[in-house]
Amino acid sequence: MTDAYAELETRFGRMNALSEAGGVLNWDMATLMPAGGAEARSEQLAALQVTCHQMMTDPKMAELFENAQAKGDQLSSWQAANLKEMRRQWLHATAVPERLVEQISRATNRCELAWREARPENDFQKVKPHLQEVLDLTREAGQAKADALGLGVYDALLDQFEPGFSSQRIDEIFGRLAQWLPETLPRVLEKQRSQTPPQRPEGPFPQAKQEQLGKRLMQAVGFNFSHGRLDVSLHPFCGGVPDDLRITTRYDESDFTSAILGVLHETGHAMYERNLPADWRRQPVGEARGMALHESQSLLIEMQACRSADFIQFMAPIAQETFAGSGPAWEPHNLYRLATQVEPDFIRVDADEVTYPAHVILRYRLETALIAGDMSLDDLPGAWNDGMRDLLGITPPEDRLGCLQDIHWFDGAFGYFPTYTLGALAAAQLFEAATTAHPEIPQHLRQGDFSTLLAWLRTNVHSLGSSLTTDEILERATGAKLDETVFQRHIQRRYLDD
Repeated sequence: MTDAYAELETRFGRMNALSEAGGVLNWDMATLMPAGGAEARSEQLAALQVTCHQMMTDPKMAELFENAQAKGDQLSSWQAANLKEMRRQWLHATAVPERLVEQISRATNRCELAWREARPENDFQKVKPHLQEVLDLTREAGQAKADALGLGVYDALLDQFEPGFSSQRIDEIFGRLAQWLPETLPRVLEKQRSQTPPQRPEGPFPQAKQEQLGKRLMQAVGFNFSHGRLDVSLHPFCGGVPDDLRITTRYDESDFTSAILGVLHETGHAMYERNLPADWRRQPVGEARGMALHESQSLLIEMQACRSADFIQFMAPIAQETFAGSGPAWEPHNLYRLATQVEPDFIRVDADEVTYPAHVILRYRLETALIAGDMSLDDLPGAWNDGMRDLLGITPPEDRLGCLQDIHWFDGAFGYFPTYTLGALAAAQLFEAATTAHPEIPQHLRQGDFSTLLAWLRTNVHSLGSSLTTDEILERATGAKLDETVFQRHIQRRYLDD
């Protein structure tokens, strides 16, 4: 290890420790913080982000990178990969002036808090000025990053979440999905209409009981509560750090399935974080590769594994016992049909896996138009509703069910949305490869045993961190780069062949 490289490791370790502290403060803001703490929390988060930015843009960093790269032949393969990731993050950071970093931090915190009020009140106009500020600042930062990285503005924003991907490649994949969906969805709906509708268990389902069931299923997947917790927030998420994971969900006492599937989804994220390479904690190479793979892990657990007939065979008697349910509605076959019921719906996080890509394609189209300046925020609610009608044949009756539903834009995360569907495609590839390598996995899921599946994922995804690209990880694990073919095959098998 060279002296320059060792100094970079030390500096990135400190910066990432501060970023972790910011992550816990964000979790607290979303779950426990009283409303009166908003201004103080905004100052705290802005100070942390500016401090990290100052550390990253220290003039000495350029010299350290130059010296470390000059002696690159003395580095191990992991150290070389770490140096590459350090440099990518450094280029992103140095492209944006400190003034803009502080402005974005304050603006996104204000906007997110305004969104938390505007969403339940169904008042887009209330949050629109805050969102306009975030959008303007994001465009400015995106242009600065684009100039530094030699990319288009949207691609520079995308690179923060999915390094190496481009809007051109997403356009190609999403274009094929947008042609496939209108052909496939009517066939699935027609098949389900020809069957007797599944019965929905009757509530109410007390929140405390839902939490009890959620925790039991989290433990079955492999979640360790000595290294994490489950809480409530307006929008489900997984935060914290690998050794202190913070999962949240939201509850509906008339329907327990939404919260439980949300918990399982976030548990997939948590298992990825928990199993990242421990030897590289707080180093860029030890972080998750990108959000496409991150979403693949959540969707693999929720959609591929936990909506399978095998897992529901395990879950059904536990759910029945938890809620003291009885009768045909609680039978595994009926619960499986409920879990795989396809119906166009307004809310993305509650969408089935057949219609889910349409939700993401819509958001991707809208955010690329917003970033390019081809659409104004005044037009966003109407464009959202038109897109839902065109893609899924339904029109949201109010903005709470439309453009106000997701936190991402209000939190400044432009460029994130396409990774959800890229993750769904990767999840299908990875689950098929895992069950091909270990045909016993479905039987194990029937017993609530995730150990074989998680061991395969640790070896082929989790333990690799960011040492390889997304495509390289998928090629090693599945034999192919990311594409939509296995996902489409999965939909055919689960919804049309069964």
